[in-house]
Amino acid sequence: MASSSSEDQNPHHIPIKIISDDEMALIEAAFAFASTRSCSAIRSSSSSSKSPLHNNALSITIASKRRLSSGSDIEDLPTRKKKHPLPDSFLHRFRNKRALSITDLTSTEWCQKQVEFSLLLGGRKVNQAMRAGIARHAKLEEEVLKRLEVKVKYKEDLWALKFLNFINGVNQLLFEGLTRELPLVGFVEGTWMVGVLDEIRIPLEENDNNPIIIDTKTRARDTLPSEPQRRNGRLQLMCYKYLWDNLVADNFPSNSFFTYFGLNPQHNLCEDLKVLSADSGFSASTLDDVVRYYRNTCRMLAPAHDQLLLRYEYQKDHSLLGEDKFTYDHDWLKDQIRSCLEFWLGDQEATYTPEEERWKCRYCQFAAICPAYNDGKGTMAPNSNDLNIKEG
Repeated sequence: MASSSSEDQNPHHIPIKIISDDEMALIEAAFAFASTRSCSAIRSSSSSSKSPLHNNALSITIASKRRLSSGSDIEDLPTRKKKHPLPDSFLHRFRNKRALSITDLTSTEWCQKQVEFSLLLGGRKVNQAMRAGIARHAKLEEEVLKRLEVKVKYKEDLWALKFLNFINGVNQLLFEGLTRELPLVGFVEGTWMVGVLDEIRIPLEENDNNPIIIDTKTRARDTLPSEPQRRNGRLQLMCYKYLWDNLVADNFPSNSFFTYFGLNPQHNLCEDLKVLSADSGFSASTLDDVVRYYRNTCRMLAPAHDQLLLRYEYQKDHSLLGEDKFTYDHDWLKDQIRSCLEFWLGDQEATYTPEEERWKCRYCQFAAICPAYNDGKGTMAPNSNDLNIKEG
């Protein structure tokens, strides 16, 4: 992968701070900015001959991919596709002309009031355990990817970088059987959303082209997480599967994308991106060229596997604490997305975490000012595990 840079002398340049993808995930989790965390880097396969891909001896079959039929998507959610967010909604106030991140959704499921406080007062502080999680995920990424530096000046170039990251990641998935830190962009219930797949693999079984979505979460304690934490992790992976499947079904409205983000599809890409697109196997001169190839790449893919996998690691020695294998739940995901978007679109006020989960308040930096924690009930917290470190 490569990080982007810009020239300070250019009055139209977009300032870029070079940070790791996982560090950007924490920024997303803090709700400070919901832009993409991989648009500022170009990926390429690791040149190391000791890649774990070879050690795992993955079975790779490149064949014609099934496309997801519209009947199996969740396009039938009875929500406000044609409407705009209310002027005083959190989506309009804090994500206007930006995409919601999957972390925005999962954090809303965790506690809507905490999200409200984060937006109005500032995001979550990064502690030592979180930094350890950042370091671990950076290491996992380095096992299969490397960085290449790219100079960019315009937002069109930044989006082109993101799409090129996806294209190169998919190429690695098809030829090597695995890729990590794969950026996704999708249109969910009339709202643009972004996410980054921690890991996606081609299954070992023959005649199974449906890739498996995997996420690794590190733990400061050598214990498995509580059920609310596992539930939150499941929501995250189900959202990833939905975004992936939506792309495979060719549900990417290009014109809406250019309009919403204020992008010029005929923007002439910087020279570095033209070279990188050629290295990726196609010739691109404009952002529109990259988006069209992005959509063509998606069409050749199969829907994600219905079986999803959460892995929990102990931070101290990276030992595996356990795995949570679960099945994609279409109806449950519909309900969760609907509830989260009602909050972001201004259709409902922020709700407090339920009383049986008020132990979460002990880990919230806003507990001192939260009525739910100071009503005499918040102190009655069960013995809970530490929060998952990597949540987005």
